[in-house]
Amino acid sequence: MTKGETAGLVVLGLSVAVAAFFYPRMPALMASHWNAAGEVDGYAPRLFTLLIAPVTVAVLWLVFFAIPRIDPLKKNIAEFRGSFDWLVVVLLLFFLAIGVQVDLWSVNIRVPPQLTMPVALGLLFMILGRIFGKAKRNYLVGIRTPWTIASDVVWEKTHRLGSRLFVAAGGITLLGVFFGRHAMLFMLVPVLAVTAILVLYSYIEYSRLPAH
Repeated sequence: MTKGETAGLVVLGLSVAVAAFFYPRMPALMASHWNAAGEVDGYAPRLFTLLIAPVTVAVLWLVFFAIPRIDPLKKNIAEFRGSFDWLVVVLLLFFLAIGVQVDLWSVNIRVPPQLTMPVALGLLFMILGRIFGKAKRNYLVGIRTPWTIASDVVWEKTHRLGSRLFVAAGGITLLGVFFGRHAMLFMLVPVLAVTAILVLYSYIEYSRLPAH
């Protein structure tokens, strides 16, 4: 295994340890969902809620463990394997952090999600932007549209632009911490806008290629 895969297993172990630590301290029903105002509007059984983070981390680790081995363009993944491994670890830590936030709420350490989520997502988008700038064409990771998959040139151009746009989207998302119940807009609008721009951009760049 690579260092990134080993680090991912460490994150998985941490998520299991966190769930085991909190289990005897939790009520039978735990808060599991919050509305835009940061008020709890959903509850779920303790075991189910505590297992969400470890199961999500485990599934993602398995998926990312498989990708470099099954992708038809795995030789390209090998060219940015260091960044790929960072992507794995960052995503796993993101879901671990969400799980910890949920757990802490149920032991009365109640940091509002409209504060934690803009920070977590904003940092995630910014890191993804940095990583995407180094990604090589493959079928499973990156900004995948029909046109980026079809052309190395379009892939490279789209990811250069996407790198900057995701960093900018992350910065805008971070501002959501100052807007309370409107924080959700700062999390959704930037990433939806970036997605739309990149899909259109990749199509335009592909259409400019010599006859294909």
